[in-house]
Amino acid sequence: MSKAILLVNLGSPDSPTVPDVRRYLNEFLMDGRVIDVAWPLRRFIVGMILIKRPKESAHAYQSVWTPEGSPLIVTSRHVQKKLQARVSAPVELAMRYQHPSIESALKNLSAKGIKEVLLIPLFPHYAMSSYETAVARVRELARKLTPQMKVAVQGPYGDAPDFIAAMVASAQEYLKQDYDHLLFSFHGVPERQIKKSDPTKAHCLLVKDCCKTPSEAHQYCYRHQCYRTAEEFARAAKLPDGKWSVAFQSRLGKDPWLEPATDKELERLARSGVKKLLIMSPAFVSDCLETIEELGIRGKESFLAAGGQSYQLIPCLNEHPQWIDALERMSNKFLAGA
Repeated sequence: MSKAILLVNLGSPDSPTVPDVRRYLNEFLMDGRVIDVAWPLRRFIVGMILIKRPKESAHAYQSVWTPEGSPLIVTSRHVQKKLQARVSAPVELAMRYQHPSIESALKNLSAKGIKEVLLIPLFPHYAMSSYETAVARVRELARKLTPQMKVAVQGPYGDAPDFIAAMVASAQEYLKQDYDHLLFSFHGVPERQIKKSDPTKAHCLLVKDCCKTPSEAHQYCYRHQCYRTAEEFARAAKLPDGKWSVAFQSRLGKDPWLEPATDKELERLARSGVKKLLIMSPAFVSDCLETIEELGIRGKESFLAAGGQSYQLIPCLNEHPQWIDALERMSNKFLAGA
């Protein structure tokens, strides 16, 4: 077998200690597709962030850390093993930042004589700061380390039937509960990145109802793809109109980010009379700091403090059988040469 599968997720500190968190944040934030400004300004901004943020983030990571390690890394490894049991080709796992590294994954595959690899970014939607940077880094390192290896890339799959079906199945037991509202909380990005990704430079956030107006920009538009995920999930799960909405979490800095902001929405929903809230974050396939701590702990505190009575975080896909099924079908399509 000269083909292989490479799963790439975001990454995590090696431990929840301040030095390891600082190292992780420095690598993550110094990525020019995460903070997309000129290097000198980016270095200054990150330097200021690293004064206090590592200590604060280390405390947050400690609240979610498991005996096996980072939830994101642990879950990703379990997914790798389950997918490996389903397909005939080698399945490698790498993180965009820190460990296991993309460099080590490519070297492992090269040592096995792999000539073609399918990169499956574990990000359902196209965004500069997640999907694009993972693809760019794999291609960059492959050209440098394994020039004989061809890299194919799985496109964004946020509205793919398999992905939607897996999400609905994973959320089913929660949707059977008595609830007032379901909030889809996607990871936020700056508005400028949405505009930068628009190949037309004349559609995203410029045309009225841009996400609903057909355009070639949509194949690169994170905002459009997030709304598509929510709409397809609502259709498949038969959610009543008015019983769900979309928000964006994890703002950084003072520039305009996608709205509405999740933290503000949680307070607004509680004050508008929503008492029993379900919340899920379809931008992540594995539970991590942003889901477990930001939504599960701080989000719950905000909603209850604003007058809510019941708050339930729906877990990510993690190791759900239908998610493994979806990954298997992506892999086998590539392995069969389709």
